[in-house]
Amino acid sequence: MTGDDWLSFLPLILAALVPTCLFVSAFLISRQRARFLTVASVVTALTAALTYLAVSLGALLTYLGYDARTARPDAVMNDVVQLDIVSGAMFVLVSTLALIVVRYSRSYLAGERDLDRYARSLLLTVASVSVLVTSNNLAVLVLAWFSTDVGLHQLLTFYRTRRQAIIVAHKKFLLCRLADACFVTSLLLIGTEVGSLRIDLVNAFARAHGEISPALHAATILLVMGVVLKTAQLPFHGWMLQVMEAPTPVSALLHAGVVNIGGFVMIRLSPLMAHASIAQSILVGVGLSTTIVASLVMTTRPSIKGVLAWSTIGQMGFMLVQCGLGLWHLALLHLLAHSLYKAHTFLSSGSVVQQWRAAHILHSPRVRLWHLLASVIVVGVAVAPLYVDVGLPTTQLSSTTRSLALVLGLSFAPMIARALAAGVRVFLLAMLFAIAATALYFGGHITFDYFAPWIDGGGSPSTLMWSIVVYGLAFLFVIQSILQVSPNGWFASWLQPHLLSGLYIDDWFMRLTFRLFPPGLQ
Repeated sequence: MTGDDWLSFLPLILAALVPTCLFVSAFLISRQRARFLTVASVVTALTAALTYLAVSLGALLTYLGYDARTARPDAVMNDVVQLDIVSGAMFVLVSTLALIVVRYSRSYLAGERDLDRYARSLLLTVASVSVLVTSNNLAVLVLAWFSTDVGLHQLLTFYRTRRQAIIVAHKKFLLCRLADACFVTSLLLIGTEVGSLRIDLVNAFARAHGEISPALHAATILLVMGVVLKTAQLPFHGWMLQVMEAPTPVSALLHAGVVNIGGFVMIRLSPLMAHASIAQSILVGVGLSTTIVASLVMTTRPSIKGVLAWSTIGQMGFMLVQCGLGLWHLALLHLLAHSLYKAHTFLSSGSVVQQWRAAHILHSPRVRLWHLLASVIVVGVAVAPLYVDVGLPTTQLSSTTRSLALVLGLSFAPMIARALAAGVRVFLLAMLFAIAATALYFGGHITFDYFAPWIDGGGSPSTLMWSIVVYGLAFLFVIQSILQVSPNGWFASWLQPHLLSGLYIDDWFMRLTFRLFPPGLQ
């Protein structure tokens, strides 16, 4: 093996050292050591440094063209580990979040019992996620996901004496085991059809053949069902709402890292999923319905953690919609942004309460109606050139870009309405923010498309699917507008009690599952 060969393997070796160090440290922590979280902080800091070094070296090698073993010049890989823009970004994200969460836990849990168990479970969870995001083998990925669930289960039930924690753990256990069964069956179908479980070979097989076989269609449907179960989509979302008794740093790790794994797996297998029309339709249907319900229900939550839980459920639904539409680069950008935002929000939840109150100050119905209509007019003027042939260059944009512009317009309309109520200066700042956010959104898409063109599998969603998404989000905008304009009207009075109960979806699901598989309560 030449020096260049060793050099190309170096980032893979460093990447493999990260979970190895975390696993070893987790099993070496014992009750005889008093400062468990201090040890965990040192370990996560060292592994974070290794992560940054591995990703930087991998990026440098791919830029210099050292990796001659693969047809993809934008990745360094072997049979087990893969470093490219997707896994590298996730690897850095996981290491950074782990470092922050462990450091936060040192002060948050000071004086608590069983910190050795907490530190051991935390390191196990982070190590498992590190293996998952850098894996180039589907079997290793599924096994790492299972190990992540085991570590997370211990963290969510840190307070063993709480009855609610036992019930939630039982519900999550049932859903995760059902998802694992879907994954294992899917891997059997993929391995039989493709002849390998290497992710790069599976994606290459999908690109080469275009149309996939019925067996692979069944495999992608099972993958999607497993992802839906593990990303807290309707009607399997109840556990996400009821794990709030866990320590705040655990909630941050769950909402900012672990729950995003489903979107990452879909992005990693995007060349295969791009040709799975049935699976993509399921992603759009489940994700869109979850987004609409979660966005409405979260406005009725009295506690900040309840709001954040429903927000995560809705964000995961929207991410699955992006995957179902084939917007893989935007889904990756959304994943990274949501992880950073949600980690910051949970770890600074005290200030979020003040921000939430300030953002929901009510005004008179006439003022709210005027500003809402004005915001709709502003959005309409901004989006109209994309749909009306007025001779502008923007009329040549694709239908995907037009639809995204409409979705962004609907997203920014409530913010613009509140800004209008605060005066011209705030309105101008809000418009500048909307323009900057739109530029960042499309700029991120272009950036990831340039550095990771392999993510785009070549498939394209149907016009019907796009129409369903656009009309669904428009429906959500209309309902939210009615509730905002007339919060004490007959429609709000009728709808709010049902939203406060989460449309009773989780109640029905809990009754059914616990009748079939009752929890073992003492």
